[in-house]
Amino acid sequence: MDTLVLRLFATSLLVLTACLVAFDSQTKLLFYSIVRKASFRDLNALSILVWVDSAAAAYNVLHILRSRLFPQMDKNLAWFGYLLDQAVAYLVFAANSAALQGCVFAVSGQSNFGWMKVCDRYTRFCIQIGGALMCGYAACLVMAVISSLSAYGLFRLYSPKHFLQLKHQ
Repeated sequence: MDTLVLRLFATSLLVLTACLVAFDSQTKLLFYSIVRKASFRDLNALSILVWVDSAAAAYNVLHILRSRLFPQMDKNLAWFGYLLDQAVAYLVFAANSAALQGCVFAVSGQSNFGWMKVCDRYTRFCIQIGGALMCGYAACLVMAVISSLSAYGLFRLYSPKHFLQLKHQ
């Protein structure tokens, strides 16, 4: 039951992150005639973040459905679930970190490459992306807790009868 609530919370955070990034855009009029629109497609790391968070949310939903339809787990299925939980947690963290690195360049600029500070012109866009990244890192923390609970469930299968049990039955 604990992992169900955590998976639902992680799924909602992942969907919120993907939606905040994907639907964020801001249009500015530059030089009285040029219209420029900032969106997540301008930075490849943000595009990848949308896809990774969407896939991770789908994985969590599928895992919830699997656990409701087939509550019994054997050792092979437990190993597979543990490794997938680890992979998804690390993938979500990597995608959020890559997006954060790209956003730091948008905030501070990089004069050596001739990149201007994007967030000076598109402040609402940058604030919304910052909120999305905070939701993404919260999802990373929840996925890490889910992964540790998955490890506990796996290694409990290898323990003696009463060794790794929290409650006596």
